[in-house]
Amino acid sequence: MQKFTTLTGVAAPMPTPNIDTDRIIPARFLKTIKRTGLGKSVFNDVRYNPDGSEKPDFVLNQPAYRKAQILVAGDNFGCGSSREHAPWALLDFGIRCVISTSFADIFYNNCFKNGVLPIKLPKEQVDLLMDDAKRGANAIISIDLEKQEIKGPDGGTIKFDVDPFRKHCLLNGLDDIGLTMQKGAEIDGFEGKQKSAQPWLHTARA
Repeated sequence: MQKFTTLTGVAAPMPTPNIDTDRIIPARFLKTIKRTGLGKSVFNDVRYNPDGSEKPDFVLNQPAYRKAQILVAGDNFGCGSSREHAPWALLDFGIRCVISTSFADIFYNNCFKNGVLPIKLPKEQVDLLMDDAKRGANAIISIDLEKQEIKGPDGGTIKFDVDPFRKHCLLNGLDDIGLTMQKGAEIDGFEGKQKSAQPWLHTARA
C-alpha cells in the first residue's frame, strides 16, 4: 500500500449529501478483483452521458479539477453497499483524501485499508474548505498526516483527529497483509514448531 505522509493538491467540491458507493462505482463495474483500472469509471453515471461523452457540468470533468487529489464532500459520504471497489476507484483516479462531516462506517474503514485518508470535520470547517475548493485551479489544499493539519489556499490551518493505529498504518503504507508480514519471523517459528510436533499436518496427500 502506498504511504500517506503529506499531500498538496487540488481539492474538488462535491457538496451533495449521501453520495453512495453505487454512485462512486456502479455495480456493473465490480467484475474485477484488481485494484487498478477503475478510475476511468469512477462516478460513471454522473460523469458520462449514455453515449459515453463527458458531462461538462460534472466537477471532475471541469479543467480545473481533472487532476484533483482531494474531495471535499457532503454529509454521509460512501453510504450504501460495502463494496471495497469504491476506495479502489477513487484511488485509481488519483483521489488520496476525502474530507466530510461524516462517512459510512464500512467505506471509512475501507479507505484506511487502501491508502485513502478520510477526514471527519465539523460542518463549519468543511464549509470553509468547500469554499476553498470552489476556487478552481487555485483550490490547493495541503494535508500533513503526521501533524494532523490541513492548510487552505490562504494559509489557514485546520487540525483533524485520526485514530493512532490507522495513522501509523497510513504513514508506513501498511495494509492488513503488510501488518501480517511484519510478524513473518514469528509465523515461521510457529510453523516450524508445529511441523515438528504435528508432522502429519504437513504431509502431502496423494
